[in-house]
Amino acid sequence: MERQLRDAPREVLVRYEKWKDIVAMSGQRGLRLIKGFHDEALSGQWAGHRASRLGIQWRVIYRVEAAEIRVLVVAVTAHDYRRA
Repeated sequence: MERQLRDAPREVLVRYEKWKDIVAMSGQRGLRLIKGFHDEALSGQWAGHRASRLGIQWRVIYRVEAAEIRVLVVAVTAHDYRRA
């Protein structure tokens, strides 16, 4: 994931930092309140994960482990949901 972030445009990095702050303060519920993130559940091979927009093409893909109230970022990607 560090490589993905290194390749991301600066505005995406800034938005990612804001995304992390919101998650730390309000969790997934806070993300849903901010329309610009377009937070949504994913399906298919990404079932159980969610995605938030960081830009027109960039998404942060994550999943929530409710038992530990922990958000695990899986990828920051240029809107390519195919699994490697």
